[in-house]
Amino acid sequence: MDRDIEKVKVWDPFVRIFHWTVVISFIIAYLVEDDFLSLHVLAGYTILVLVFFRIMWGLVGSEHARFSDFVFRLRVVLDYLRDLITFRAKRYIGHGPAGGSMVIVLLIGLLLTSVSGLALYGAEEYAGPLAGLMAGIGKARVGALEEVHEFFAGFTLTMAVIHVMGVALSSFVHRENLIKGMFTGYKRADEEFQ
Repeated sequence: MDRDIEKVKVWDPFVRIFHWTVVISFIIAYLVEDDFLSLHVLAGYTILVLVFFRIMWGLVGSEHARFSDFVFRLRVVLDYLRDLITFRAKRYIGHGPAGGSMVIVLLIGLLLTSVSGLALYGAEEYAGPLAGLMAGIGKARVGALEEVHEFFAGFTLTMAVIHVMGVALSSFVHRENLIKGMFTGYKRADEEFQ
């Protein structure tokens, strides 16, 4: 039945690989914490590198990967959210206003979590690119830095959960499997979209 529906390519391979690699890396980093520090650090470095390349891709990448395609004014985002919860939201072929905003929030959260983790790694383990800068900052500052890192990790996790809930709601409202689209790269093209 799905074969009869006309589809349009939306998500390029980089966006899809970035998305799922970040998901896996964040889960690993969050679950292992200090128990397997080397794995935690590797996952953090992976996220940091991927976020850097995603920001670059947001400037020069494919149509629906570019920030110019999915960054909307706050009023548009709020109107979209109101329409979404009342099941009247317009369908967008790329990220809608709420999804686009969440991309930005998650990129910032991932970046702040990774950078605070690098600083903490330098301060506690005297390793990594910030080790020289963070060496000898004192026990109290290391403790504060650990709190900052944990805050941003928790914030990012919370935003990711909200993101998944938003994807589920949007999938229901628009009768479209958005998760499948992030695997295949295709979305339904059988009706008007923005």
